[in-house]
Amino acid sequence: TIPGATGLRAAFSADSGIAAVAPLLGASAYARTGDTLVPLFAYGIDPAVQAIYQPVRGADLVPGDTTGVLLSAPAAARLGVGPGDTITVVGRLDPQLAAAGIERRLVVRGVARLLYDFRGQLSVAAPLPVVQSLAGVRQEDRVSAFVLRARSDEEAPPVTARLRAAHPDLEVNSVADMVRHFRDRLVYFRQLSYILGTISLVVTVLLVATLMTITVNERLGEIATLRAIGVARLTVVRSIMAEGAALTVVGGALGMLLGLATAEYLDAILTTFPGLPAAISFFVPDPDRLLLAAGVLLLTGIGAGAYPALLAARAPIAETLRAEAT
Repeated sequence: TIPGATGLRAAFSADSGIAAVAPLLGASAYARTGDTLVPLFAYGIDPAVQAIYQPVRGADLVPGDTTGVLLSAPAAARLGVGPGDTITVVGRLDPQLAAAGIERRLVVRGVARLLYDFRGQLSVAAPLPVVQSLAGVRQEDRVSAFVLRARSDEEAPPVTARLRAAHPDLEVNSVADMVRHFRDRLVYFRQLSYILGTISLVVTVLLVATLMTITVNERLGEIATLRAIGVARLTVVRSIMAEGAALTVVGGALGMLLGLATAEYLDAILTTFPGLPAAISFFVPDPDRLLLAAGVLLLTGIGAGAYPALLAARAPIAETLRAEAT
């Protein structure tokens, strides 16, 4: 944790590039229900500038509220309470005596979606001084982190650099830094995706080309007859390439549906990993990328049909008709 939160907050707020400073403290707590203690994760926040939850039901916390609390939906269901009810939250539990060092009665203001909770996490959000008291860090004025909002996207890099220089003892990361770190962790996954995608395109070319070649060989007599009565070579080529495109469209549509279903299934498995925020998804359909994939697949199918189309267009009419007649 970081001591001296009030002084640091004032120093951060003095930076002209920072629009808001939100202190955040995470701590363990318990809710007393009869003789049972239900373990919770408590977020200490400033309601005026919080950045970790979205109200779902009931009211929100307001600045200066020292007796209110918000519950996550799983916590509200586990405790059987709702907006307007009162709960007893205890902190600094002695593991040997199971005795609480501090106990607070708080009024449930509402239910919120806490953005960094994992699935089913029992969490509460309360004003920072309340959670500091529950965690026993009020005197040292400790917090776990600060969430800062720059005045503009362009201000974020210089603000990050200034904070790193002014506070070398703190770890400072911008959203861009965190996204870059996350992408670095997934670089092998992306490379594997590119390899599998390339293999899929190669298989598509071979499959469509093989099917269209077989079809052309079976219809050589028909194609030669059409050529004999005056149908142009270009018309034959266009017809066969259109058949290849149609085959690709049908297969691509079925493949896309199967891919979306598989992605949803895999995402449901991966997002159940312990400690992973419920808001994170590994497979998110992107319309632009889906359209790009569909366009590449269509061009691939048309290109795969070019070779059998040229074979059909160049087939000698007389010899083909004689071979078909015999």
